[in-house]
Amino acid sequence: MQMLRAHDLVADTDSPRLVAAHVQSPAAKPLQIPRTVPVGGAAKRALDIFLVILAIPLLLPLILGLIIILRIKDPGPLLYGHRRIGFGGREFNCWKFRTMVVDGDAVLERHFRSNPAAEAVWKEQRKLVDDPRVTSIGAVLRKLSLDELPQLLNVLKGEMSLVGPRPVVQAELDHYGASARHYLAARPGLTGLWQISGRSDTTYAERVRLDRFYVANWNLWQDLRIIFMTIPAVVMSRGAH
Repeated sequence: MQMLRAHDLVADTDSPRLVAAHVQSPAAKPLQIPRTVPVGGAAKRALDIFLVILAIPLLLPLILGLIIILRIKDPGPLLYGHRRIGFGGREFNCWKFRTMVVDGDAVLERHFRSNPAAEAVWKEQRKLVDDPRVTSIGAVLRKLSLDELPQLLNVLKGEMSLVGPRPVVQAELDHYGASARHYLAARPGLTGLWQISGRSDTTYAERVRLDRFYVANWNLWQDLRIIFMTIPAVVMSRGAH
């Protein structure tokens, strides 16, 4: 498949967002891959395993340090597994360091009762700028995407890929429409076009188009490029809330 060309991803000097030029058109390339094989096949899986094994020794001191800090700051559960939809519609636990209070659902319900506007934003975008459930240390982890490090386990298990569509729940996938078949044809990614294109600054519709565009135009070199571009995006906290 065709790799993203230089003009397809344009860095806006006035904004950290990267604009995928062809994503705006819903007429992305027709998906041509057997439903029994995730996008990228064996080559993509081999790259995932190789890079994760390479990264784990380098990340281990950071991970151990985060575990110690989290244990000191919050004695509750260390990890949080949220059910997400993977390749072919299979559900899996998407692991993260817990960044929310233990009674998050009750806190969110109380917040919506006093802030109906926030509830409307949640229903449309599935995100809140000032989420009352997020702990102080959790906000820092989210800003730097460090809460997602446990997803390396998901990658090793083959439930996720290093690069892919943004992991979603079933309620979100219902809003993908015709683009759902593209999402279901790939493993969700720890990073992706959505990560280097503004993260939370992108609208929900833009995130769906980015997912569709990535799957329809998958290329191994594109994966390497996205991984490389993720590093400055995370370090500079582009689009993080």
